[in-house]
Amino acid sequence: MHYLSMTVDRCEPSSASAQEVAEAVRSGATTAAEVAEATMEVIAEKDQKVCAFVALWPETAQRCAAGVDQSVAEGVHLPLAGVPIAVKASEGVDSWQTQRLIEAGCVPVGATSVPAKGTQWRTWGYTDRGPTRNPYFLDRSPGGSSAGSAVAVAMGMVPLATGSDGAGSVRLPAAWCGVLGLKPTNGRVPARDRAGLNVAGPLSRCAVDAAHYLDAIAGTDVADDLGPPIKTPRVLWSADLGFARTDDSVASTAFGALGELIGQKVVQHVTGTVELWDPAGAWKALRSAQGNDTKDLVAEVCAYNDAHLADLFTRTDVIATPTTPNPPHGHNGPGETISVALTWAFNLSGHPAISLPAGLTHKGEPVGLQLVARAGDERLLLGLAHHRDEWLGQ
Repeated sequence: MHYLSMTVDRCEPSSASAQEVAEAVRSGATTAAEVAEATMEVIAEKDQKVCAFVALWPETAQRCAAGVDQSVAEGVHLPLAGVPIAVKASEGVDSWQTQRLIEAGCVPVGATSVPAKGTQWRTWGYTDRGPTRNPYFLDRSPGGSSAGSAVAVAMGMVPLATGSDGAGSVRLPAAWCGVLGLKPTNGRVPARDRAGLNVAGPLSRCAVDAAHYLDAIAGTDVADDLGPPIKTPRVLWSADLGFARTDDSVASTAFGALGELIGQKVVQHVTGTVELWDPAGAWKALRSAQGNDTKDLVAEVCAYNDAHLADLFTRTDVIATPTTPNPPHGHNGPGETISVALTWAFNLSGHPAISLPAGLTHKGEPVGLQLVARAGDERLLLGLAHHRDEWLGQ
């Protein structure tokens, strides 16, 4: 029971990756059933403190694990064999992305928290045991709306969790919980809203796991080649995208993480200015689909921002920003701060974007580094993330 003993003894965020689990199950070192049992024990121990889950699914997990073990015994290759996943509560087991992950060998163990009705801000998670708590500061929010998924991964309860990102709902909690969160290119997988803004994406502790997730749901082959790019990518830094009010400590922490990549000559820094129009009005109008006046606003903002981004991507390969303009807020909300100010422009434009752990401010607050690439170039983002994982020994 390799995985069982390892996980129960080491209930820390550094516990087994999804690929380590899958390799152990495929090799016969453990079984998917044993992994599922161990995962339930870890959740029972650790979730009391952070309230990441709103429901556990032991019967579903047992049934899926038994199917995985049978397939492995029959010689079927499952890329994510026996990997326990947490599922965002707004999706459930029957969602498109969860079903694709199950087909790849994943075992869903429970539903994770999302915001409840009653507040305009969506950067939190609700459970009947209280709000979902940030792993770094229990009196603060983990972000949202994929709140519980980020916490479950950060706390080492599962190596992989599903999320969905309509304005930053994967990237923002990833930043505030110190994990990786990917928003794929719009259209890469079926949108979860009529406006086409909400894209399924993973929360994980390493790039390889996120790549296998993307391959499972989108049919890509990104995980097969996560080596460094042949040519050194150019990266353009912006602390505010031309409009956001970014906290100085957040900006300096995120730029410090980018500086590590620049210093290792993994990327080369190019100078320039990013001057997008604030997407707030257009994003809200597109989601509400109200009248011709709002259609004109959406068209105007999108036309300007799309043209500006297209021009920028002739001179750079990656745009880098802090993931959020602010550190994690308290459970009473962000006040007037728009926590998604730096993320939702790329839900409108459709570009793929990833949030990487960038370290902590001088107050110990977690910060994310957001990297944005050309449409369809998730491989570049995950390749850079993988290099950083290897450099940090993860």
